[in-house]
Amino acid sequence: MTMKKFLAVILAALLYLPAFAQSDKDEIVLHNLTWDANAPAGFEELNIVSGGSLLQGFMYKPNGKQKHPTLLLLHGYPGNERNLDLAQIVRAHGWNVIYFDYRGSWASQGEFSFQHCVEDVVNAVAWCKQNSENLRIDTSNIVLFGHSMGAWICLQALKRLPNIKKGFALSTWDIYGEFKGIKTKAEMVAKVKTDGSEPSFVLNKPLEDIFEPVLKNPELFDLKVNAEAFAHKQIIMLDEHHENAPIANTIKTLNTNYFDYEVWQTDHPFTNKRVSLMKKVLEFLDR
Repeated sequence: MTMKKFLAVILAALLYLPAFAQSDKDEIVLHNLTWDANAPAGFEELNIVSGGSLLQGFMYKPNGKQKHPTLLLLHGYPGNERNLDLAQIVRAHGWNVIYFDYRGSWASQGEFSFQHCVEDVVNAVAWCKQNSENLRIDTSNIVLFGHSMGAWICLQALKRLPNIKKGFALSTWDIYGEFKGIKTKAEMVAKVKTDGSEPSFVLNKPLEDIFEPVLKNPELFDLKVNAEAFAHKQIIMLDEHHENAPIANTIKTLNTNYFDYEVWQTDHPFTNKRVSLMKKVLEFLDR
């Protein structure tokens, strides 16, 4: 091969690499959903019953008449980041995705509280089982995904749901750890306001009432309590900081199935890692 031809081959390869890298990076996102004319993917509004209240929600439905595995998407406090980009990708992967607002938040009926949020997930799973036929839900394969407060809820709900085997906790809010050592309501209120956790109008409960249970019964908020319930689960904890390492270490010590803990260089919404997050979630769902 002449030097001229050799250089031409090298140049062509260099021109190809960026396109290859881009297609490899974006193959999960940049294509339309294939349409099934007989049983097309779609969207359905839901009213999920929990504690005598109706939770406002919706489902992204994939193609196909068969029952599908289902991901429950659990939002944070108060719930501005919904991770619906992730929901669309998971639906394109052949999964149902259900999103709902907890009691007392974003126009869902009932009274907001941290414990009600956990109960709402337990009740939502029961509701899925009751409606599995018309919603085409494979109740043997329901997975929880939670972000921030939703990650705390995900892990707490897993303790109460022996038949749910998998949970993905993104940037878990350690409510117990954040308020550990605070003794008075005044201290608690001051900290919440300083941390920017004061609820907006989308939550129907005063700040003092939302956080008072953390002061009165802190052990109920400690993810390390009853962590043996995680022993046979498959769990991913993914953070942007190392503050949840004690929780992760506790779960890792007790878990005999699958546990993965990573810390990525990003912010709380994982702004610069959305495609990487999608890939990690899909790999977890496929396990």
